[in-house]
Amino acid sequence: MSSVLYDAQGPRAKRRNILYTVLFVLVAAVVVWWVYDGLASKHQLDWIKWKPFFTSSQPWETYLWPGLWNTLKAAFFALIIALPLGALFGIGRLSDHRWMRAPSGVVVEFFRAIPVLILMIIANAMYSEYTSISTDTRPLYAVITGLVLYNASVLAEIVRAGIQTLPQGQTDAAKAIGMRKGQTMVFVLLPQAVTAMLPAIVSQLVVIVKDTALGGAMMTFPELLASVRPMSANYGANTIACFTVIALIYIAVNFSLTSFASWLERRLRQRKKSDGKKAAPTTVGEPVLVMDSTSA
Repeated sequence: MSSVLYDAQGPRAKRRNILYTVLFVLVAAVVVWWVYDGLASKHQLDWIKWKPFFTSSQPWETYLWPGLWNTLKAAFFALIIALPLGALFGIGRLSDHRWMRAPSGVVVEFFRAIPVLILMIIANAMYSEYTSISTDTRPLYAVITGLVLYNASVLAEIVRAGIQTLPQGQTDAAKAIGMRKGQTMVFVLLPQAVTAMLPAIVSQLVVIVKDTALGGAMMTFPELLASVRPMSANYGANTIACFTVIALIYIAVNFSLTSFASWLERRLRQRKKSDGKKAAPTTVGEPVLVMDSTSA
């Protein structure tokens, strides 16, 4: 039986696919066994190395929870600062005025091109040279600054792309009822673009959470991943166990963020559909302005 996208497989193709599947499973099993045997031969799978995470609260209270708190704190402040900055520069790149559009484009392209780790290191050096921030809190400020500069430029492109995906009729309808361009952007375009931008914004939030580890690697910022070194030193060189537990925590945090974003996106779309059904019908030829309920 043929499909629009592909032809039905013949007997030889089916046998070949079965052979490829069996070979892939065998290769995967060999790789898994090789990894398991290597870890077991180095005693990384011994219960004594995993026992502290299951039988004692000390590694969690001393290392993991404080590290997770610092990670989430840096990510939270970076996001709430980067979001409005990104929206500002994204809107600035869409401006009709060159004196606003050109500087916004330069700032976005400049900071988007620099690796976030370099921005963190530069910020740390600037804080050390020109401020009186203590050495204990300086890494936190440097990590937040680097994350804000880089992710604000990325979010600016997300905002710009989200607004440009909206139909031109929305802007025309806003002009027809007498709205100025600033009012059109704030009350019409941005609220509707939020739903389209939400998955990309959450994806960038996940990147922010993971990029906090760069501060722990280079500037002694006590985030989640940086807790591997002291834990491994205090619990018998259980590096693999520490990395595994921390990886699971990262997975749980990022999965929670993406799940919440998916739920929020569904709610926003449902509200938009329900508000559209409740809208009164208009006469033929009358300009229609579709506004998101969040703009109210």
